[in-house]
Amino acid sequence: MVHKHVDMPEKDKAEKPFETARALCRDCGARSAAGTVRCKACGSPRLVSHPELDSLTIAHIDCDAFYASIEKRDNPELQDQPVIIGGGQRGVVSTACYIARIYGVRSAMPMFKALEACPDAVVIKPNMEKYAAVGRDIRERMQALTPLVEPLSIDEAFLDLTGTERLHHATPAETLAKLIREIENDIGITASVGLAANKFLAKVASDLEKPRGFSVIGQSEAKRFLADQPVSLIWGVGRVFQKKLFADGIKTIGQLQTMEPSDLAARYGSMGLRLAQLCQGEDERLVKPERGAKSVSSETTFNQDISDFDALRPVLWQLCEKVSARLKKAGIAGRTINLKLKTADFKTITRARQSSDPTQLANRIYQAGVDLLAKETDGRRFRLIGIGVSDLSAADTADPTDLIDEQAERRKQAELAMDNLKTKFGKSAVELGLVLDPKKKH
Repeated sequence: MVHKHVDMPEKDKAEKPFETARALCRDCGARSAAGTVRCKACGSPRLVSHPELDSLTIAHIDCDAFYASIEKRDNPELQDQPVIIGGGQRGVVSTACYIARIYGVRSAMPMFKALEACPDAVVIKPNMEKYAAVGRDIRERMQALTPLVEPLSIDEAFLDLTGTERLHHATPAETLAKLIREIENDIGITASVGLAANKFLAKVASDLEKPRGFSVIGQSEAKRFLADQPVSLIWGVGRVFQKKLFADGIKTIGQLQTMEPSDLAARYGSMGLRLAQLCQGEDERLVKPERGAKSVSSETTFNQDISDFDALRPVLWQLCEKVSARLKKAGIAGRTINLKLKTADFKTITRARQSSDPTQLANRIYQAGVDLLAKETDGRRFRLIGIGVSDLSAADTADPTDLIDEQAERRKQAELAMDNLKTKFGKSAVELGLVLDPKKKH
């Protein structure tokens, strides 16, 4: 039985009591007997019950409308208003609160469409530093419960709580419920939990009851539960692949369950083998602890399209400074510089250049980026520009002294001196024009 907690009227609860024993109160952590509709300890109706509740150990935790929830926490006047976090008229929606979602606003929706759907929405520019700080706080709380935490983004992660009962003197379900209460009480935002036997089912479960959800999918019921679900529920089945499945007459996961793995592999290759496993509720992937970032980047969307090279260069420099600052703060460097452009008709262009040594320096990132940009500014109008570095490594090998190019070494020392001044007196203490002109290629 897949359990989704729903706050029902008292009359309905009396008619549909929980069918299984050991209900867990999500508000106080107390356990209650079978058939309980309200917690005997605190009176809360927010109980979760499932035959496998105390044996399942894989969880997916996902914060509810993360960015918007933080902004509402910091400004109580926004509590009852539709809030959209995004980047102006030409940007896209990063997050929409649940009130805005009622009007049809969704993540990644162009901002102009979001405002057409919900014209009274309060639009707030993302504050990534603030969101990252909250995300780190939540991540640290997760890692205090188990070393097996696999982040998927700033506000969601898988946890494997196998073997933690003796450490926390509680079942994984009880430990998770306590964590969610702490996040809500201490940090001021809410999160939803999916508890299951593997990562796929846990991720599915966490989406069943948002916001403030705690849903369980047991191994014994997984195949039956999945049978009626659309194929789009499976990871990797996006719009394009979904159309392909539809063209073959496959619309539900139950249809996949009746097919031989060899037939699925013959039709869809490696994705077919993945479908054959996941459609049965099976997933052998382990929860892997946090891995280092694969790249560091920054981008911006313009209010009006830009085609002029000279107008794009200073924007590119500002982005390079941001990337450089993040690299230096993290103590890492990158060898490959990646330029990203998006045209007025939403076509994405990516170009890359590999340097001889890893770099942290804004000037070196800019040099490679501006060369790549020059080859693309042929009259096309761009709505977005971004720059990043990949092939990351430790900073101790970055930007070695150049004995041939004395100017390169001077630029390096100048940039490091500027960094020191900014650290002491603030980011605006030194203007770039005093040392480097980003409109010139060095």
